[in-house]
Amino acid sequence: MTQDSHSPSAAQRFGSLLMAVCLAVMALAVFINVVLRYGFGSGVAASEELSRLLFVWLVCIGATAAYARGEHMAFTALVRRFRHGAAMPWLARLIHLLVVAACVMLAWGAWQQVVVGMDSHSVVLRYPVALLPLPALLCSVAIGGMALRDLVRGRLPDFGHEAEVE
Repeated sequence: MTQDSHSPSAAQRFGSLLMAVCLAVMALAVFINVVLRYGFGSGVAASEELSRLLFVWLVCIGATAAYARGEHMAFTALVRRFRHGAAMPWLARLIHLLVVAACVMLAWGAWQQVVVGMDSHSVVLRYPVALLPLPALLCSVAIGGMALRDLVRGRLPDFGHEAEVE
């Protein structure tokens, strides 16, 4: 059985499941905390730390998933003029190269924060503080890898979403 180009891959389904779990746990933790705080005058301190950690992971997983689907914001008005010209392949390479460069810088900074956070623990839940910058590191590696693959393959950027925003 061949996979349809529009059907999600196993990695995309897993990413969507992770995002759903993060969002569900965040919503439940915040809801319980609100009910306890306003209904009984005390809350669960761990709820805020857990929600913050899950929100960071949710954003980074979502950013990676959006890049894989070509749904990140793009300056299509600027690039549209070159879409069918001879300059477009070179412009596409430049775009992918800039994304790779940005990911390298983000990964380097996130790695430094992971190293610093390995010996520290959060105040309430006592998880290693390295878990906060870790999703940025993983996200930058994943997006940088996809951009590098597109750079090597000479893949043109996907402008299919331009009708939705312009």
